[in-house]
Amino acid sequence: MPNSLTIAVDFDGTIVENRFPEIGKPILFAFESLIKLQDEGHRLILWTYRHGERLEEAVHFCQKNGLEFYAVNKSYPEEEFDHTISRKILADIFIDDRNLDGLKGWGEIYQSLTNNKPGKNGKKKKRTGLFRRF
Repeated sequence: MPNSLTIAVDFDGTIVENRFPEIGKPILFAFESLIKLQDEGHRLILWTYRHGERLEEAVHFCQKNGLEFYAVNKSYPEEEFDHTISRKILADIFIDDRNLDGLKGWGEIYQSLTNNKPGKNGKKKKRTGLFRRF
């Protein structure tokens, strides 16, 4: 994978449990994984069905949990949203609970994005920080 990715992430059912229009409980390791990916230089875009006040609530909830997005529902922060055209955005990866195989666990998502997989001898590479086993 490239060194730096632009990753579009859904909110309901992906970062938090799906309780729309309310905000559900955070999904295990979602915030920790996303913050770690961001710290490693990846751009995160919040890409969600939410809009208006509900979108503001989601963005604020993420900020309270230490996550600030590069852009929200658009490819670039300075981009103006035009409701007359498609909302498709430019991203290398889309993380969404509506994927064909559903949402994998955030530990698995993080490992697949960072190539932190078992070595050739079958032993897992040493984990640090977020996913260390106790």
